[in-house]
This record gives sequence, structure tokens and C-alpha cells, in this order.
Amino acid sequence: MKLQEIYATLNEISPFELQEKWDNSGLLVGNMQSDIEEIVLSLDIDEELIANAKEGTLFIVHHPLIFSKLAALNFVYYPANLLAQMVKKDISLIAMHTNFDKTHLNKYVFEEVLGLELESQSDFICATGKRFKSKDILALLGEKLSLDCCRVVNYKDEVEGISLTTGAGASLIESVETECFLTGDIKYHDAMKAMSENKMLIDIGHFESEQFFVDVMFDLLNSMPISVIIAQSKNPFETFSIK
Repeated sequence: MKLQEIYATLNEISPFELQEKWDNSGLLVGNMQSDIEEIVLSLDIDEELIANAKEGTLFIVHHPLIFSKLAALNFVYYPANLLAQMVKKDISLIAMHTNFDKTHLNKYVFEEVLGLELESQSDFICATGKRFKSKDILALLGEKLSLDCCRVVNYKDEVEGISLTTGAGASLIESVETECFLTGDIKYHDAMKAMSENKMLIDIGHFESEQFFVDVMFDLLNSMPISVIIAQSKNPFETFSIK
């Protein structure tokens, strides 16, 4: 199957023009006229995935491998080291990042994973206005996102409404209208802002909240006339008890 055909299908599913100006979704490595032998779905691409991939594989990932400006290609360092390996094996790469957040991922995690009733959605924020006990929210997150623990800012026994942004969404806190906001990669000053605005923040992890990208994509692509497999990348973080 031609890469161009697959790209066109992806663009229909989640138009690349919807991505944020700072994003770099789309074809990052490859030739539109290449013949693709297999599609591999993953949150990220890493060295192990490349080593195990067949020649002529197309990786469809959430996070763009090339994100900021590349001033040089030093093959010792990331991401140039991975790019060199991909070119040698004729591996292609397409990223579906903020466009897919807007059209599919946030809604999927909110409704299908957490089982919450979606009452409103902006580009990146899904929300419900229902009232919840915080202990029930934490139990739900632990079960559905496989979290052993999570950081909480401004804990309340009960909250009026829950909002969610997968990945790193704390910069959107001023647009959140509910008392509780679920997102990942919460920084110290984000926490200070939440406290000043009397909002409860729960850090649900970046990988943990976006790992479902592969499940959504598989459901959308598994009827295509080409092999589509999931080969999830590893969470770069590990949790250790220090007590």
C-alpha cells in the first residue's frame, strides 16, 4: 500500500490542518510514493521498536520525533540517532499529535476509559459538571490508568465537575471551569496557580493518560488492506519506593 494512500486516510480521520501552530504532526520520515509493508502503532518511537521493525514499516505515533528545530544531525544524540536507524531500514514515520488530541484522544479517555459523561468539549478540554467524591475519582484513576499513586494539588473531599486534558495540559488551567482538573506533567507553578484559584489538580501522568492512542488508532485502521499492529513504546519513567 502506498504511503500516500495511508496518509490520505489519516487526514480524513483527523485532519492535519487542525494541529497547533507549534506542533509538527504529519509525515516526518519517508516518501509518499513508498510501498508500505506494515503499519506499527505506538505512542512514541524508540530504538527497540526500530530494531524489531521490518524494512518498509510505517510507524504511526502520537508524539513527533522531530519537534523543535534541528540545527544539526549528530547521530550520537537523540533524535538524530533514531532518524539514522530509520533511514537505513527504510522506515517511515507519521505523527498525529494535537490534531488527534482534538478529534479523538481526549474524548476517548474521558468517555471510554474513565467512563465519564461528556457534557462539554473545547479543543483540548473534556468536562462534566457532575459532583464527585475525590476518593472515588482517585480510585477510578488508579484502576483505569494503572496508577499506583498520583500527585494532588488542593485536595477537596468533593468537587463540582471534572475536566480532563491528556498529556501536558496544565497551561490550560485558566480555561477550566470545573473544580477538578485531570492532566499530566503538572509543574510547581501550575500547582501554585491552581491553589490561588481554588482548583483541585490531579497529575495523571503523560504516558499514563495518552497510552490509549494505540487503541483508538487500531480501531480506526484495522479494516485497512494492510497489516496493522500495536507495539507500544515504554514509559520512560519508573516509580521506586524510597521508604
